[in-house]
Amino acid sequence: MSIVISSKKAEEINLTCFGEVLWDCFDSGKRLGGAPLNMCFRFNSLGLQAHMISAVGNDELGDALLDEINKKGLSNELICVHESKPTSVVEVKLDSSGSANYQIVTDTAWDNISLTAEIIEKVKDTDVFVFGSLIARTAASLMTLRQLLDHAKFKVFDVNLRAPHYQLEHLIELMNRADFIKLNDDELYEIAKSMGSKYHSLEQNLAFIAKQTNTDYLCVTKGSHGALLSIKGKNYYNSGYLIEVVDTVGAGDSFLGALVYQLCINNSPQQAIDFACAVGAMVAQRQGATPALTDQQINEFIEPC
Repeated sequence: MSIVISSKKAEEINLTCFGEVLWDCFDSGKRLGGAPLNMCFRFNSLGLQAHMISAVGNDELGDALLDEINKKGLSNELICVHESKPTSVVEVKLDSSGSANYQIVTDTAWDNISLTAEIIEKVKDTDVFVFGSLIARTAASLMTLRQLLDHAKFKVFDVNLRAPHYQLEHLIELMNRADFIKLNDDELYEIAKSMGSKYHSLEQNLAFIAKQTNTDYLCVTKGSHGALLSIKGKNYYNSGYLIEVVDTVGAGDSFLGALVYQLCINNSPQQAIDFACAVGAMVAQRQGATPALTDQQINEFIEPC
């Protein structure tokens, strides 16, 4: 059940991610970060054509970020340089279980992404357009996002709630414009309740959001307990993989990247959710948001010999 209605081969499928690019600053040093950028790397590593639309500052951190993106094999041609806003940094603290807490600096370059003819044309030519909720925290980038959504063919919305960087009205607006919505279980319950849901179960609340937003494709992740993928009212489950967590940063981003990849190449929904949960788990048991993973490693993880 493909989300790209075409006969394209995997290497011909074109995806564009819109949103934050930044430096995640750990006690051990800084790493490339930003959910859309992490997904872009994962798409690229799986053989899809992926492009990133964002902005960095005209500063040393911005220069270093662009260089690092290039070194990792991803184009930075659609990442503009903002003359007056700084490159984004995020302070990340990991607890004893490997879960992360984020302190996100405001009013950065990616909060002020301007609309250009070049990025409009890129989105028009894109099979799948991926965006997250954090980019909607400022009026400037939200306005650009709204206009790009007018040109997108298939829109994937990655809900990623980081208090206090979101407003319910914007979340609902963006869910209504999306073709595919991904949330975690806490986000699902919070948003469904705010929208008036009286239900208690995960499935009921997911169906409630699907109906309220008229969305056929939804996914909710459940941490170590796997994920649920819902397509046109039919549910597919994976109960998770038993691993030793090292670092959860980027695991959800790689999960969604792997899920969209599987659905793009027309694999079955069950195969897609199994593959995506495996990729998310494999990232969580490694350090860093975008570790290299081969298809052979992923398949052996799913079905060990």
